[in-house]
Amino acid sequence: MNPRNDGPGSSLPGRPIVDSHRGLPPVGPVADPVAGDRAAASEPVAPRFGYGTNGFANHRLADALRVIADLGYEGVALTLDHDHLDPFAPGLAARTTEVADLLRDLGLAVVIETGARYLLDPRRKHAPTLLHDDRALRLDFLRRAVAVGADLGAEAVSFWAGVRPHDVDPALAWHRLVDGCADAGAAADAAGIPLGFEPEPGMLVEDLAGWHRLRTELGAPPWFGLTLDIGHCRCLEPLGVADSVAAAAPYLVNVQIDDMRRGVHEHLEFGTGEIDFPPVLRALADGGYRGLVAVELPRHSHAAPTVAASSLSFLRNAWSSAREASLSDAPSFLGSARRGAAAHDETGSGTHEPTAASIAPTTGTSGLMTAPQAPDPRTAELHATAARGVS
Repeated sequence: MNPRNDGPGSSLPGRPIVDSHRGLPPVGPVADPVAGDRAAASEPVAPRFGYGTNGFANHRLADALRVIADLGYEGVALTLDHDHLDPFAPGLAARTTEVADLLRDLGLAVVIETGARYLLDPRRKHAPTLLHDDRALRLDFLRRAVAVGADLGAEAVSFWAGVRPHDVDPALAWHRLVDGCADAGAAADAAGIPLGFEPEPGMLVEDLAGWHRLRTELGAPPWFGLTLDIGHCRCLEPLGVADSVAAAAPYLVNVQIDDMRRGVHEHLEFGTGEIDFPPVLRALADGGYRGLVAVELPRHSHAAPTVAASSLSFLRNAWSSAREASLSDAPSFLGSARRGAAAHDETGSGTHEPTAASIAPTTGTSGLMTAPQAPDPRTAELHATAARGVS
């Protein structure tokens, strides 16, 4: 397939691109995440909840944004797709300006998601990925997504590896992934916007250990951050969900949130899976994450307004419980933040893996980095089972 039509220019009419940075601050905790008054530290900062437009697939984008804002969300995870700011359709610059104006008028922050199923190929889901022989279109898509994100003032652009094609050797697939990330990173670096790489069950990089290996091979560049799906932590990470979030917190630039069950990659409405959310939200606050926490329910478009409303109510209640626990345990909250900063400092500049208190990657039989053995005896089956889930 060949790239189609026009792409965004160096800037959009009347809307400046994000200033080009000369090195984004490295992804990781600031030097002193608890600087300032103890009172400020004892009052945890509330999450900024958003909703993913992939859960509003049957709505016009403008209508979806208005519904999301009217419900009280603070942001949106915008999946570029056929009817949602298609980056290959004509008139992209003008359409992006319209969306930017609407986001501003509605007071919505935005992150860009690139997981559209059939945007690049009408017959192959998610294809081509960075791992395919014909990956040029995926690379072009990611560059366009970065440009659109910069023009919208997005907080991050999110992407993933893809499933390794059966006819592509694992070593070649890994080489292509590293090369493709570097290509997208060059565009992100020039635009001044971080990339959030998402470990996805069943894909070449499916867990936090794999993300750390990829980051290390890239040289731990400042533009390479982490998109973490909370449900995935329950699905296949060896640690508990809150502990996984705490381990990931220094690297987060984007968070997706949904419920899930162990070993099954299926995004569920809140309260229908196995996740206890107050400790998860507290872990995000404790870890200093201030980006969007966007609901990820891509198979609930048939009831989008209702599901979005109930999701926000659930999350607000969960945060209320987390906040009460934090305020009743303020010294612990402050001490935990200090311990997190100290643990990061002990690893050096941030190019090392987290300490054993978080996740210590090991080399698995595939040759890729895998997480340590989980206490659950079924752990060896989880990755294979999760790969058969839905996305």
